[in-house]
This record gives sequence, C-alpha cells and structure tokens, in this order.
Amino acid sequence: MEVYILRHGIAEARGTIEDAERALVAEGKKKLRAVLRIAARAGVAPDVILTSPLRRAVETAELAAEVLGFRGEIVRTGALLPDRSALEAWEEIRRHEREGQVLVSGHEPQLGYLGALLLGAPEVLIDLKKGSLLRIDVDSAGPQPRGVLRWYLTPALAQASNKS
Repeated sequence: MEVYILRHGIAEARGTIEDAERALVAEGKKKLRAVLRIAARAGVAPDVILTSPLRRAVETAELAAEVLGFRGEIVRTGALLPDRSALEAWEEIRRHEREGQVLVSGHEPQLGYLGALLLGAPEVLIDLKKGSLLRIDVDSAGPQPRGVLRWYLTPALAQASNKS
C-alpha cells in the first residue's frame, strides 16, 4: 500500500478564529497546488482520502482530490485530529489496506510521528512542513507496519521545480 501523508497548507493565524474553523489562506492553496501538481505527474492517484475534520485539513484534502482527479468521498475521521496518536491514525489507515493508494490529510506533530511509525522508528519525529507530501510504501498492514520512504516533497522544492 502506498501511503501519502499530506500536512495541511498554510492557514489563518492562530488566535484570529476558533482553531477548528481556521481556513487555508491564498498562499497556502498556491503552495499546495504546486506540490500536488508534481504529485499528479508522479502518478499519485489516491483510491481513498482520509482527513482530519478540522477545516484546514478538509480544505487540503478537497484541493488534493481536485488536483489528483479523485472522485470518491473524502472520509473525515477523528483519528486524524491533532491530539490523537500516530497509532490511532495507523489503525484508521489499516481499515483501507486493500486500497493501493491512501492519502491522509492532517496535522503536525501527529503526521510526523505517523511517518516515523510507518518507517519502524516510532520514537523519531519527521518534521513535515505545511503543505508537504510524504510517500511511504508499506508492505505490512499489521499493528507494527514496515514501510519504505520513497520521497518527501516540500512546497519550496515544488516551487523551485516549477521555475526550472
């Protein structure tokens, strides 16, 4: 199973609005589009999209669906809320183990810990920048996953690539 971990894009500043309602800002959408266009060219075509129910993550998932040509229903799950554990997120992903490509939209630090868990290093934190996309291929959907890091695409790298 190919697991794509997508951190939400740049959103409205904290303290300006209730956290759950913080929306993506124009810059966040622009940077996400740059990352997602490269992902589309690389063959990313999710069979399922899972997202945190917080607005910025939902908007990120919706943008991913649009750019990547996903026509299914985006699944909102509390397992991807920022205060949940990486293991809870993995348990939700495991429910979709028959799918070839699973895209997850959520928050740090949970997603960084999820990436580390999938790579067999749960005590490590992968620092995912806003709008970054990580691909990990997982060959075991058991409680202790075994994955291989295939690539990590940041908005800065995507923008540099689009300029060349």
